[in-house]
Amino acid sequence: MSDYIDLNGAEQSFGDTEAQREVRENDRQYVFHSWSAQGAINPLPIAKGEGVRFWDYDGTEYLDFSSQLVNLNLGHQHPGLVKAIQDQAGRLATIQPAMANDVRGELAKRIVEHSFEGARSVFFTNGGADAVEYAVRMARHHTGRQKVLARYRSYHGSTSTAITLTGEPRRWANGTLDAGVVHFHGPYPYRSVFYSETPEQETERALAHLRATIELEGPATIAAIILESVTGTNGILIPTPGYLAGVRALCDEFGILLIADEVMAGFGRTGHWFAFQAFDVHPDLVTFAKGVNSGYVPLGGVVISEAVHQTFDQKPFPGGLTYSGHPLGAAAGVATFDIFEDEGILERVRDLGERVVGPRLREIAEKHPSVGEVRGTGLFWAIELVKDPDTREPLIPFNAAGEAAAPFNAVVAACKQAGLWPFAAGNRLQVAPPLIISEEDLVKGLDIIDEALNVADGYVGE
Repeated sequence: MSDYIDLNGAEQSFGDTEAQREVRENDRQYVFHSWSAQGAINPLPIAKGEGVRFWDYDGTEYLDFSSQLVNLNLGHQHPGLVKAIQDQAGRLATIQPAMANDVRGELAKRIVEHSFEGARSVFFTNGGADAVEYAVRMARHHTGRQKVLARYRSYHGSTSTAITLTGEPRRWANGTLDAGVVHFHGPYPYRSVFYSETPEQETERALAHLRATIELEGPATIAAIILESVTGTNGILIPTPGYLAGVRALCDEFGILLIADEVMAGFGRTGHWFAFQAFDVHPDLVTFAKGVNSGYVPLGGVVISEAVHQTFDQKPFPGGLTYSGHPLGAAAGVATFDIFEDEGILERVRDLGERVVGPRLREIAEKHPSVGEVRGTGLFWAIELVKDPDTREPLIPFNAAGEAAAPFNAVVAACKQAGLWPFAAGNRLQVAPPLIISEEDLVKGLDIIDEALNVADGYVGE
């Protein structure tokens, strides 16, 4: 019985050093990797993925607690997604976006029906970054204004406007590619820049800060405010009570559009189709990608309100993409909706988050002095690590690299050595497994994290 199928469709067994050597060699010779110094990396060759696991060429098994890049919501090789792509390829592999296509229209219809009251249409993109680019372009044309406000501790993509909107270190080296972007602080009670003592106070002060930013920048110059409904890579920051509603009210007051970035948090990650739905807030534009089809085929998009849609009813929209709404990606998207319903994905995500992950992480926080705070919802959680639980000094400095990042890297290495591939960012281990994960595997992964945190505990008090 074979362990995996190679590039040529041949059955192979783990432990083939020649096959692994060739994969490594081709990667290092010809592949240019993102966010990396090319000579300082050694990517792990992967031979196989199935369900919530993947294997390297030596047969080392990893429990995928990061859903790759928090996109593999339905896991590796889900038969329903694979079949949908195969069937679509067999009947119509591709067609240009200027033509009407059955599967593209069906997916747009389902997304609109599952998004927000007042949603009208979907503009499809190739991924999350270009979804953000186009959402901002739509907002600017609709309002006739140029500025866009975005939060610090955010990530919106690596293309020009998207990376300028991003409020974390990956923006720095890219300069200011979009001069119309202004950053502001959002709520983060554990490390409040507003010196708040309660979540409610954090909301009040964060909204006051946003109002001041709007007034000082000039309301008539601001097209949109963009924010991750639940902040992803930068900490799984859940909006404090009333915050999103307060942002919506400020947008309404000043004629500003609200763009909800749901690229990471959307499509079931928080136990809702979209994360903003838990807060009873209606955006004007919603960006999505990743979980719409678990990344099986590149696909993203913008959900557009009736008002914005009407702006372009008689006036052409100045933008487009060759692969907008690609039938193979759309077919996997339609299948995603079917699978969510058939397998009760949203209900199980809420159940596992409330009954398993939350209680267990709170136990872990009590046990380990290196854990400053745990927070999250659904299957989207963060464990924030500290060197001093009283002062909340982070385990490693902000944006640490090299030797300064060694304590955190040691924790990550302990997870991998135990067979868990974690979602690691900054001072946080973040829990984001595929939404199909079994309770048994979820507990197994949390057990591994529990054990790995003993490594972090060794740095407390140093």
